[in-house]
Amino acid sequence: MSGNEFIRKLKVLAKLRGLPFRLDASRGKGSHQTIYYGCSFTVVRNPKDELKTGTLHGMCAQLGIKVNDL
Repeated sequence: MSGNEFIRKLKVLAKLRGLPFRLDASRGKGSHQTIYYGCSFTVVRNPKDELKTGTLHGMCAQLGIKVNDL
């Protein structure tokens, strides 16, 4: 799954669950972007690149969701 695909799926999940979603591209160095999901947040490295499995699981854990939810 790429970073952009993760962002799109998370946005849809937030809308279904009625949670606020915000992407802040200015908060981060270089190509890093911060995603706010409900009261949690995580950082996406480069949205164009593929996410490694451990990185994807770690980001989902930070947001309090499961990979299967996406």
